Amino acid sequence: MTYADLHVHTFYSDSTLSPEEVIGYAKDRGLAAVAICDHDSIDGIEPCISAAAGSGVEVIPAIELTAETPDMEIHMLGYFIDWTAGWFRDRLKKLQAARVDRIHAMVEKLNKLDLNISADDVFKFGGKGTIGRLHVAQALLKAGKIKNLKEAFNKYIGFSKPCYVSEVAFTPKGAIEIILKAGGVPVVAHPITMGKDEFIDEMIKHGLRGIEVYHTDHGPKISKHYEDIAVKNSLLMTGGSDCHGAGKGRVLIGMVRVPYDVVEKLKKESGKIRNEYK
Repeated sequence: MTYADLHVHTFYSDSTLSPEEVIGYAKDRGLAAVAICDHDSIDGIEPCISAAAGSGVEVIPAIELTAETPDMEIHMLGYFIDWTAGWFRDRLKKLQAARVDRIHAMVEKLNKLDLNISADDVFKFGGKGTIGRLHVAQALLKAGKIKNLKEAFNKYIGFSKPCYVSEVAFTPKGAIEIILKAGGVPVVAHPITMGKDEFIDEMIKHGLRGIEVYHTDHGPKISKHYEDIAVKNSLLMTGGSDCHGAGKGRVLIGMVRVPYDVVEKLKKESGKIRNEYK
């Protein structure tokens, strides 16, 4: 049986891995496919496709968008998006610019708590891609302001924490709609991190097609819980490592994998969506 890791980041968002390194790890770990799911960015897709030429590793074009409600942040994966569409690229450029402004605002809040870092300290971790909170956490760690990356999120920059700044992001409905418009399959990422499941029913009404059931933050009981929800609602079940390279301490590619037939189901669903949205 062949397998795929359907949630991998590159240094075009908040991973430490280049496209070449992503494909190298995927090949070494026996994966047939990887989905490149950078935050608000498709810049890593083409380099990954080029790096994968002749490797036997299929690159699935994808994205991870941030959505917000008044009481939670939701991450939405979009699989088999038309990443070459001009309107889609233009929308992402606006999101990326807003992310830069967000970093300045977060740094200002941190400095008021005497956690003194500069925006430039954060941008040094950003590399070529979109800038995000993991880069803020890395800057805090390097400056000796925290003991580990989790502390940054749990105490300062996690959703609703004192230094959190809301993104100029989508509503859950908006994130689903833009993925569908791009011919992609909208799948809610790592749902356990939301803290409650009520939002899933609401998103199904707006066109949600799947749940990331298998994830490095999901133990067997949690995965079974989301399997049951997916079956009950006829949703696709996906899974991936959510690898950020060394950004989360170790390279996770292939640590969570799903059978390749999940890729086939996503392709089929994307085809249906594109026919619906013609």
